[in-house]
Amino acid sequence: MTTQERSTNVDGPTFPTSIGTSDADTIHLLGQDLAADLMGKVGFGELAFWLAAGRRPTPGQTRVFETVLVALADHGFTPTAIAARLTYLSAPESVQGALAAGLLGGGSRFLGVTEDCGRFLADALAEAGGPPPETDEGWDEIALTAVTAARKAGRLVPGLGHPVHKVRDPRTPALLAVAEEEGLRGPHLRLLEAVGRVHPRVLGRTLPLNGAGVCGAALADLGLPVDLLRGFALLARAAGLLGHLAEERRRPIGMDAYLTIDRNATYVPDES
Repeated sequence: MTTQERSTNVDGPTFPTSIGTSDADTIHLLGQDLAADLMGKVGFGELAFWLAAGRRPTPGQTRVFETVLVALADHGFTPTAIAARLTYLSAPESVQGALAAGLLGGGSRFLGVTEDCGRFLADALAEAGGPPPETDEGWDEIALTAVTAARKAGRLVPGLGHPVHKVRDPRTPALLAVAEEEGLRGPHLRLLEAVGRVHPRVLGRTLPLNGAGVCGAALADLGLPVDLLRGFALLARAAGLLGHLAEERRRPIGMDAYLTIDRNATYVPDES
């Protein structure tokens, strides 16, 4: 009996899905038999792409996608990692709570840049219209228009600058190289590279293209929905946070972090 037949052989309303269904003997995912067709044959990155995009990625798309996941998995003691560790300190019985605490911190300064940059580039491409430029000069013109508009509106240009990597984010050339090798250095990546070239003319200073922004451009070039790009960053960071929690069990620093702040807190009268 097929998934469609099962959905129509029930009393009452049906709820169609292209994701997965199960019965007493089988589990179907993406139209495949989970145990027979997917387990041991499909990697997690490929499956994650397939689930979100509704189409199976090519090997090249899978490689770029998994490169993005690796790039975003961890960046040291970021606020998200610290939040996860301190939550685990407070509630060691709740690994899910500690993971959730870290993921909830994915916003405009950390992790959210992936989506913000993808959206900025997609909007700029839509505004420019027409076929993609054939020269760097053409890409520079689109980038200059977008960066100038952001500056006039008082908005930051997502994908530029990094709190640690002041000259070059090492993830940027690595990801660009993989995308180039797989023939997937598409319009969003090319436009972001142009932003990297032209922004000093508008901002009056030179900032590096950050890895999170380049990841957003790469994901957009894979045809993934811009509205979901933050979700992919969170998917990657979940692995990093789990690593932090595993290390917190082996070599805890949460209590030291808490005590360092608590024991050095000083009362200052509120001047408001």
